[in-house]
Amino acid sequence: MAPKIFLTGATGYIGGDALYSLVKAHPEYEYTLLVRNEERGKPVAAAYPNARLVYGTLDDSEVIEKEAAAADIVVHTADSADNVPSARAIAKGLAAGHSAEKPGYWIHLCGTGILTWYDATHERYGQPPLPEQKYHDIDDIDRILNLPDTAIHRDVDKIVIAANDNPAVKTLIVGPPTIYGVGRGPTNQRSIQVPGIIEYTLNHGYAPIQAPGLTEWDNVHVHDLGAFYVLAVEAALDPSKNSNPEIFGPKAYFFLNNGVHKWSEVSQWVAAEAAKQGLIPEPITKEIDIPKLGTNSKSVAVRAKKYLGWEPKSPSLKDEIAGGVAAEAKKLGKA
Repeated sequence: MAPKIFLTGATGYIGGDALYSLVKAHPEYEYTLLVRNEERGKPVAAAYPNARLVYGTLDDSEVIEKEAAAADIVVHTADSADNVPSARAIAKGLAAGHSAEKPGYWIHLCGTGILTWYDATHERYGQPPLPEQKYHDIDDIDRILNLPDTAIHRDVDKIVIAANDNPAVKTLIVGPPTIYGVGRGPTNQRSIQVPGIIEYTLNHGYAPIQAPGLTEWDNVHVHDLGAFYVLAVEAALDPSKNSNPEIFGPKAYFFLNNGVHKWSEVSQWVAAEAAKQGLIPEPITKEIDIPKLGTNSKSVAVRAKKYLGWEPKSPSLKDEIAGGVAAEAKKLGKA
């Protein structure tokens, strides 16, 4: 029997690349994909004719429960970090369709936005990270599992972690930081954070910086994230790994990164490249009030390398800026 994978978010940036990576590595798996409706599903069906599509929103709990119960592994990427009904439905479905002897596995996408809680709470925008804002995904796992309830994504994380109370369910949470690069999914191939800065720059003639411009995030290429999904799914099917509580269970929290950036540096790179491509007159940055660029997210990613052998291989964020600027210019009709 081929392993059964139920994936949400095939039309999205992350889910689309995860699906591409999985099908490329394992075309023999049985894939069931949740999409909103038939119209949204057309490009997915065209790209993956052997996949089975089911239709519904993240609020269609009965659909999600049924498919989670039938799947060996659930890969949840569609608004997964913040949608409560779908998380509850997956937990309920996996518990109903599996047993302690044959558990169901849940690979859940969160994000390191959860680590911005301190700056957001104290409105500490634009400041450099404090030493205590760094979270190591093995050494600091107890701190990560006890982040404040006010932290973004925390409400859903608690549902996922609690699902392990039932021995029929085993979970893995992946928390990527800033994701960059062109996705390989059938619909959305564009990320949010860096393209947003580029779009702002091309529309205003300067790149924005949240003063004093000292905040830091980590970053990972979407293709390396896709590769992680392959390793995580393979681990769920490997008896030597799927029973390891460091890989699946309440402590199985994986950060990923391939580099570190200050948002002010990214804006400087964007401004320089936009000017170089003749899209703005000069490589100018300006300080404005833009809190989204004003918080720190500092993750130390060790778990994926130690337990799954994950190694990032893609170009750096800086190396991708030129292509990103050209793509946004084309999208905006400025190229």
